[in-house]
Amino acid sequence: MSGTTARHGAGAGARVGIDVGGTFTDFVLSHPADGRLVHYKEPSTPDDPARAVVRGLVTCAAKAGLAPGDVSLLLHGTTIGLNAIIQRAGARIGLVVTTGFRDILEIARSRMPSSFDFHARKEEPLVPRDRVFEIEARFDPKGQATRTPDADALDALAGAIRAARLDAVALVTVNGYAAPEAEGAIADALQARCPGVAVTSAARIWPEIREYERTLVACLNAYIQPLMQGYFARLASGLAEIGTGAQVFVTASNGGSMSLDSAVARPVETILSGPASGVMAAARLAGAAMTGTEVPAIITFDMGGTSSDIAVALDGEPEFATRTEVGGLPLVLPVVAVSAIGAGGGSIVWIDDHGVLKVGPRSAGAAPGPVAYGRGGREPAVTDAYLATGLIDPSRFLGGRMTLDRGAADAALAGIAARIGLDGAAPAAAGALAVATAGMATELFKTLAQRGLDPADFTLVPFGGAGPTHANLLAQEAGIARVVVPPAAGTFCALGAVSADLRRDFVRSLRTPLEAGSARRLAATFAALAGEGRAWLAEEGRFAGDVRLQRAADMRYAGQAYELRVGLDHLPDDAPETAFAEAFHLEHERVYGFRDASAPIQVTTLRLAVIGRTPALPLPHLPEAQGDPVPRGTRPVYLAGRWREAAVFDRATLAAGHAFAGPAVVEQEDTTVIVLPGWGAHLDRAGNLHLTRSAQA
Repeated sequence: MSGTTARHGAGAGARVGIDVGGTFTDFVLSHPADGRLVHYKEPSTPDDPARAVVRGLVTCAAKAGLAPGDVSLLLHGTTIGLNAIIQRAGARIGLVVTTGFRDILEIARSRMPSSFDFHARKEEPLVPRDRVFEIEARFDPKGQATRTPDADALDALAGAIRAARLDAVALVTVNGYAAPEAEGAIADALQARCPGVAVTSAARIWPEIREYERTLVACLNAYIQPLMQGYFARLASGLAEIGTGAQVFVTASNGGSMSLDSAVARPVETILSGPASGVMAAARLAGAAMTGTEVPAIITFDMGGTSSDIAVALDGEPEFATRTEVGGLPLVLPVVAVSAIGAGGGSIVWIDDHGVLKVGPRSAGAAPGPVAYGRGGREPAVTDAYLATGLIDPSRFLGGRMTLDRGAADAALAGIAARIGLDGAAPAAAGALAVATAGMATELFKTLAQRGLDPADFTLVPFGGAGPTHANLLAQEAGIARVVVPPAAGTFCALGAVSADLRRDFVRSLRTPLEAGSARRLAATFAALAGEGRAWLAEEGRFAGDVRLQRAADMRYAGQAYELRVGLDHLPDDAPETAFAEAFHLEHERVYGFRDASAPIQVTTLRLAVIGRTPALPLPHLPEAQGDPVPRGTRPVYLAGRWREAAVFDRATLAAGHAFAGPAVVEQEDTTVIVLPGWGAHLDRAGNLHLTRSAQA
């Protein structure tokens, strides 16, 4: 199931990847002349993220010796939609449902968040009941219309929508997944009657069974669509002001990218775009770095200003999920499986009412930021703890472009120390880092245990501004014996954006038994999905090369409530029913430890991902080392309850083959790497820094 299209370049200009974070906006520029990568970090502007993007693009281009007009392609990751959902700061939306289903969001799955907490409260629905409207529209499971609204009903509904002064509307009909074009036609009729109000058809966005989950996909899309449209309009205006006519693509939650038009129409697919980009970059580059080193499995560790996330990749392929949660609401779109495990560099250090030291979940963000930023912050954060323990140099933050106030950090942490009986800022800071690390390790253990995985079998690949600083602490706590820090790890999500393939996932729910004759129906449905995918890719952009199609199916034994996702790429197009059955039995046996060869099998949903490959970025190649590495100097760092002298290396001066032992600090423009006592470090040809725990440690 693969093919090719003619390769088209993105023009002679530069490609720039952008990742908008809570504290910094990161840039990676691929130079059009020689392919070298230029990295840059710009403080974020939470009130209008477009300002930081435009301002940082000007500086990043200048750093590469270019003008903004020399940039021809922007690949942009954003958390605007995610933040709006978490903060419940989206648009004023309505919901149109089949008559009799007005309470679909309130009923949901009839489960409380915690079965044992009498005070637990369900998430408030995105759409209150007084903005839910009913319509006589319904389909049977085969997609045949059983109720169809007439023009008068549509006129009356449109009048109610206009009277409610809504920004957007989601439309969901019973069994609409089986008739996406018919449901879409109803949405078009409503759109024509409600100018200025965006109407989202759930079946057009995601035609999968389960009404509640499909309703949420449509509601989330409508909820963030006006915000995303406004943001991209401001971004386009800002880009025009600096003289660039670059094409803008947006990274998606599935690790790929899509055109700006697709992102505006389907913003729900971009909700988790930033974290996904970093995981994809780690899977590619770290996988290449490990060639021949017998390290087939990695855990990515993305620690930014607000939170820390992990993901798993095996043999260069990240793990995907078809169900996740966003702001307490289930999302059933395919996403790179990223799990939040802890605090970020801006997470607040505080004491609870019982005198217990805590870290997060509140964050200082970009404004006011940690105390050391000198922007009005009064509560110490994890970054302040790095300063107080000597792990980062206040004069070399962001390569010296930003000077931090260590005295202010020490004073704030000394206040914490006094409240819990510690002697000075350094012990309090070390305690805060220990609390944060223990929390991360606990969440990491739980996340991997759910997959049946052991952290000791993995290599940790950190990125984000604080990831390399905290990685060795986490590896030591979690029993991971190896860490690989890629070059320019602080801007790694932006690197993932600039190297992202075009990708979109297509789905079709069948709910059919696997029996004689089923294989022909499955093959025909996959062929139809492939046709949709290729048509979409042809419209998207000019820079995709080879096309790859990935097939999967959701299958279950008859009577089971939920399905397993089964990869089918290894099967030929004309595979018989027995091959599909064996693929499911093997996956069921892997996950649950048994198979039931006598039980009938049901195929509920077919999935197809269409991937248009982008031109690969060149990997750096360091010169071979001549002699031992020479540290720039030493400085005291507070580790394991006492001050120690650590060698300080400038990463830009290290060459392939250089090796040294901890305690050591490796500084670079976008982050700082800590090497603990009992660990060794060495660089490979691609510039990756490998940390390895000694047998004694």
